[in-house]
Amino acid sequence: METMVIRGGRRLQGTVTASGSKNASLAIMAACLLADGTSRVTNVPDVQDIRTMCTMLEILGARARMQDNVFTLDPKGFASRPAPYELVKTMRASIYVLAPLLSRFGKAQVALPGGCAIGQRPIDQHLKGLEALGAQVSLEHGYIHTAAPHGLKGADIYLDVASVGATVNIMLAAVLAAGKTVIDHAACEPEIVDLAEGLNRMGADIKGAGSSRIEIKGQRQLGPMEHRVITDRIEAGTLAVAGAITAGDITIRSFPGRHLTALEKKLGEAGVEVVPAAGDAVQIKRLQERLAPVDIVTLPYPGFPTDLQAQWMALMCLAAGRSVVTETIWENRFLHVAELKRMGADIQIEGSNALVRGGALLSGAQVMASDLRASAALILAGLVAEGETTVSRIYHLDRGYEQLEEKLASLGADIQRIRE
Repeated sequence: METMVIRGGRRLQGTVTASGSKNASLAIMAACLLADGTSRVTNVPDVQDIRTMCTMLEILGARARMQDNVFTLDPKGFASRPAPYELVKTMRASIYVLAPLLSRFGKAQVALPGGCAIGQRPIDQHLKGLEALGAQVSLEHGYIHTAAPHGLKGADIYLDVASVGATVNIMLAAVLAAGKTVIDHAACEPEIVDLAEGLNRMGADIKGAGSSRIEIKGQRQLGPMEHRVITDRIEAGTLAVAGAITAGDITIRSFPGRHLTALEKKLGEAGVEVVPAAGDAVQIKRLQERLAPVDIVTLPYPGFPTDLQAQWMALMCLAAGRSVVTETIWENRFLHVAELKRMGADIQIEGSNALVRGGALLSGAQVMASDLRASAALILAGLVAEGETTVSRIYHLDRGYEQLEEKLASLGADIQRIRE
């Protein structure tokens, strides 16, 4: 078991580079299964979820390799095998192999992913889309069984919820389906755009990614991909909040400003300046000693990301006044509140709202991470807390942040990973 120990009170200064997008990488890794030939993807973060996906791809017979943030996949041995629960339960994005299995072999068997700590994530929209494309779907003994004995055919699909996961799976199925597919009310996230660009490099014909209507003309076959993954907007946003919460002066390279407009505007309202620097970098500087309280509402892209909600709440614990954090995406995403309160935060939950009364002095404490983003929020709080903060269950952090403690330490944080 590993823990993170942070001794607060240090102002962050210096330059740091944001890593590639975990969520975009996972979808693109699954897309490589559709190619005839070896694909090469760069800027892939070396995090646990990526390693889990590599294991999944190898279980399915493909040869997957990660080295120096470069992912290569040779699908030569790719075969129709079950995607086991032991892996799917640890990472929901494993379900992205469902569509490639169905497209290449006409059948697929993938374990049901179930729920998670932040709330239920139903897959009904995934299955609805595949059925519209001609798949037969059944649920047996905890597994999704799909078959398309006559092949997949293009269709008009309307998603009841703009689900990123469902949009990914339908795109992966439609690129090799006969005819044209239209996805209405599709997810608009940058990771969807990046997937579309990668698939188009393989020879797919996808238009409209990034809007609520995506059009796909199916192809007979796809070639291998050469692609560079976009920056992880959530890691970049977390680093920006780290600079703000410590009243620091940091520069973040590879900052995806066009993907973080909502965060930039809210930081400005709070009294934090986000200034363009050389190239794709930005400088994060606090303009005033006390932060102004700023309300946020989490929304699908381009709204304020739910994956930055916990980090923002930690920041608002220092604001001079009351702010309201409203969570509209996941029903259980306030699990970090109890841990922040252990550090002296004044937060009250009322339904989907968290009322944060800022200004209280945070003090170091032993706290426990409940999920990936909560772990980041507790580390951010520890950066400004008086004394020592110990964050346990940081395996959550390792799922999606590449060497976060090393990046923070390079900026002057007193942070150390301890192996018990």
